[in-house]
Amino acid sequence: MIIDGHIHIRHGEKDPDLLMRRLAEAGMDGGVVISLPPQAYSKGKESAPATERLDDLMTFTANHERLYPLFWIDPTENDATEQVDEAVAQGVAGFKVICHNFDAGDPRAMKTFRAIAEQEKSILFHSGILWDGMPSSPFNRPSQFEALLEIDGLRFSLAHISWPWCDELIAVYGKFLNAYDRRPDLSVEMFVDITPGTPPIYRRDALTKLFTVGYDVQNNVIFGTDCDANDYNVAWGREWIARDDEIYEQIGLGPEVRKKIYHDNLMRFLGISKETVTRKILRPGQ
Repeated sequence: MIIDGHIHIRHGEKDPDLLMRRLAEAGMDGGVVISLPPQAYSKGKESAPATERLDDLMTFTANHERLYPLFWIDPTENDATEQVDEAVAQGVAGFKVICHNFDAGDPRAMKTFRAIAEQEKSILFHSGILWDGMPSSPFNRPSQFEALLEIDGLRFSLAHISWPWCDELIAVYGKFLNAYDRRPDLSVEMFVDITPGTPPIYRRDALTKLFTVGYDVQNNVIFGTDCDANDYNVAWGREWIARDDEIYEQIGLGPEVRKKIYHDNLMRFLGISKETVTRKILRPGQ
């Protein structure tokens, strides 16, 4: 089973039945659907209030058990924690955040992230270069997310392999693994969303480094496409699966690991699967 872990609702006509048909054409069984963006990230388009965007998301995903709703939230808004409570009450699977004009460690954002962790929900962060026409990419370098080490119980993912800072992403993931040795009670968990991001010419290098660096990553990598929910690009989805599978074959990733990448890890990230994994802690010299 393959679940697309990164799909965006856009403005315009929306047809979840069509999305499911196109996912099937692409060889997938469902997907994570992200709501329309908050006002601060609407890119000049009129943005509906949070309640309307949430209702729109929940209506879109309501009749399909394999469409998992993520609510896009601005964690610096004054009522962000109230938005968290309402979204959880309505049944969201998790949250989406883009740090477009604030650091991940901003006290306002950290308060919201703690509220999400307390509700046992996950956060999908944009990470890497940000195509928004603004000088915003420094907020999204992987090292910025070290601040999340201070939020107990949080499950979070950094999207797009943080391209072009893929090496930095791997190093930050290693830091989180090492932190479990230094702080035995640490309960935050980092995932890597391999949604492109990476242009094809960089893909082999990035995935090879991620899976052969020697870090325990096989339980924490999630597949996605960044496609539109309104007009899902079947050819794009097929292309990325084929490209990734070819790379996995060459670096020796077997079917059990691929099953985790395409489905199992996402279910654990969203809290749908309660499976526990044994983590190999990273220690110097190993």
